[in-house]
Amino acid sequence: MLLPAKAEVARRLEQYRAWERLLLMAPADHTVRGNFENTGYTLCVLMGKRCAREAVDAAEHYLRGETPASARSSMTVAHGARGSQLSQGPQGRGVGRAVGRRP
Repeated sequence: MLLPAKAEVARRLEQYRAWERLLLMAPADHTVRGNFENTGYTLCVLMGKRCAREAVDAAEHYLRGETPASARSSMTVAHGARGSQLSQGPQGRGVGRAVGRRP
């Protein structure tokens, strides 16, 4: 996976944390909530994750130069030693979805 520049990830993570603090101080403010959700979505796109919490964790690990354990285990499950595999469809043909992935 192609990763973004660390400076961009750091900037977006800082924005996310700032909006998170504001949301905790004003949980009923729809503008703050919208901006918080937008920065979470941006992190999801940058880090290739489906939820903001996973994206934040991935960004923190990325900035520290670590590979999170969940990324290592999902790569092993999805790709294994022989590359990506397809699960067997109802007739036993290689149709369906990638092994280890959710629809």
